[in-house]
Amino acid sequence: MKGQVSAYDVQLRALSDAEVLLELAEEAGDVDSAREAEAAVAAVRIALDELEFKRMLSGELDGGGAIVQIQSGAGGVDASDWAQMLMRMLMRYCERKGWSIEVLDEQPAEEAGIKSATFVVSGDYAYGLLKAENGVHRLVRVSPFDAQGRRQTSFAAVTVTPDIDDDIEVDINEADLRIDTYRAGGAGGQHVNKTDSAVRITHLPTGIVVQCQSERSQHSNKAKAYKLLRARMYDYELAKREAKASQAAKDRLKIEWGSQIRSYVLFPYQQVNDHRTDLKTSKVTDVLDGDLDELIRTFLLQQGSEANAQN
Repeated sequence: MKGQVSAYDVQLRALSDAEVLLELAEEAGDVDSAREAEAAVAAVRIALDELEFKRMLSGELDGGGAIVQIQSGAGGVDASDWAQMLMRMLMRYCERKGWSIEVLDEQPAEEAGIKSATFVVSGDYAYGLLKAENGVHRLVRVSPFDAQGRRQTSFAAVTVTPDIDDDIEVDINEADLRIDTYRAGGAGGQHVNKTDSAVRITHLPTGIVVQCQSERSQHSNKAKAYKLLRARMYDYELAKREAKASQAAKDRLKIEWGSQIRSYVLFPYQQVNDHRTDLKTSKVTDVLDGDLDELIRTFLLQQGSEANAQN
């Protein structure tokens, strides 16, 4: 809070200095000083826009880390490949922000891509920004897996939940859990592939399933899977509280295909279209390489404006 107030005061002083400089420039007929004042005001405007954007990230957990889960959907092998592309896109965005990433689980598909993946992101405002990616993402392209070169539409879902602190209490009844162990898949060394070190936890009342196979130790994987479950349960209860009963929580748990938040069209033209904000860009390659700032910023600012209008 002190940082936010201080940043505001800095811009207030900068604006005052620019006003004084402009008055002196008008009195002396100094064109260069007038231009300097104009540039200072422009800089203040940019800084205030950034402060306003950060004000949008004022949720209780917006400033902390995030848990990102990706699930391939309709579209067969193309959907699995698309899920892996989405994972790379989001990881590249995190790298651009200087956030750290830890992959907890990755389930490879049979032919190409992944069935699902889970990774934890640590960094300032990671959850506040990444929550804008929550939903179904649609890809339209000429399938590289189709010998006839036909156009294919694929879907993958992204679920973003806050990485909650240990001091936040989440009531989980151990009797409601089913814990399964299995052998970790994919590359990981002889020990990983020969022991039942991977852990899957199912919360029976809600159907929430989490799993972890990143560690060699079953105990470590169980601890991380339990942490994932706490985060998912917290998000589930928060959704019930926020949303007029349980419908939003139900929607957040199972995203229906066809309700995509964004489409990525690679053929017959190139365009990314965010259906929530109607923002369109032809820089598809940049977006897939993690350049998501404009898309995320536009959505969060619109969301904040709508919330203010309702209040």
